[in-house]
Amino acid sequence: MISTPDRHQAVELIDEARASGARLKPTCQELGIDVRTYQRWTRGGGIKADARPEAVRPVPANKLSTEERTQVLAICHEPAYASLPPSQIVPRLADEGEYVASESTFYRILHEASEQHHRGRSRPPRPAAEPPRLCARAPCEVWTWDISWLPGPVKGLFLYLYLIVDLYSRKIVGWEVYERESADYAAEVVRRAVLTEQCIDQPLVLHADNGSPMKGETLLETLYRLGISTSYSRPRTSNDNPYSEALFRTCKYCPAYPAQGFAGLEEARVWMQQFVQGYNHEHRHSGIRFVTPAQRHRGQDCAILAHRQAVYEQARERHPERWSRSIRNWQPITEVWLNPSAEVIDVPVRGSQTG
Repeated sequence: MISTPDRHQAVELIDEARASGARLKPTCQELGIDVRTYQRWTRGGGIKADARPEAVRPVPANKLSTEERTQVLAICHEPAYASLPPSQIVPRLADEGEYVASESTFYRILHEASEQHHRGRSRPPRPAAEPPRLCARAPCEVWTWDISWLPGPVKGLFLYLYLIVDLYSRKIVGWEVYERESADYAAEVVRRAVLTEQCIDQPLVLHADNGSPMKGETLLETLYRLGISTSYSRPRTSNDNPYSEALFRTCKYCPAYPAQGFAGLEEARVWMQQFVQGYNHEHRHSGIRFVTPAQRHRGQDCAILAHRQAVYEQARERHPERWSRSIRNWQPITEVWLNPSAEVIDVPVRGSQTG
């Protein structure tokens, strides 16, 4: 328990950190207290004493006695039940006309007695693997790509759209439509994208799903020769590649998208050429402060956003009564994360954009 003088000091430190721009949650974590504790201490404008640790708490009415807990363990130790989980023990006891405790109580008592462990030949549960975390602070640092189906001329016949997007600028840096999935085609799209962007021998990470075209020998050899590092989503986890998935949705929900299907390969390529041109050079992207991907890719977004900032400040000077808060945030986004950690989401860098 933190004493009253220490509580005053903790509140002062937190207030000082927040005045310097720190966020409440990580600041409280540094001092080893919860956000709700800080809010409880400062509720009403002053620092109140925390009487909860000394509060007299009544014993729950449904709490088992010591004898009943001992009985649960004794039942689990019986030879007939020693190899069975509580989910099997409780129904069998009911068949015999006996009820001691619920299944969850059995589990809880066994866990508290350190007797609830994995058994059998099956693998014990393992924590989920961490997703790949990548950060881009400039163009051509991280690319993500994927393959999506496009409806063909007849039902059940599809074309395949290969699409590479730059994580930092959201620009489509490479694309093509083919009649099948292939690592050879993927390698060709990557080669053309690297030549177009002139980023040969630069540190570049290419993130993709776990499909066979993404891990084919031809593509891997091409990436090795170009000096490109690979990154892959976790198996059967499409959320690990959100930028490519979101771009496919933008493409297929475009009003001009031929939902009834393309007449052939050439028609699909012509339509995609028009979409890519509009997306890169005309579409104001909400994730990058409503500049076009091409403008951000060329580094023009800072000047554009500075001009918008000046326009808004002049508008507020002319009519200050119309502005109850600060003007809209037109600060450039300095970094973009792929699958950011909880710490990055909770404490974003000024102007950062999480994905």
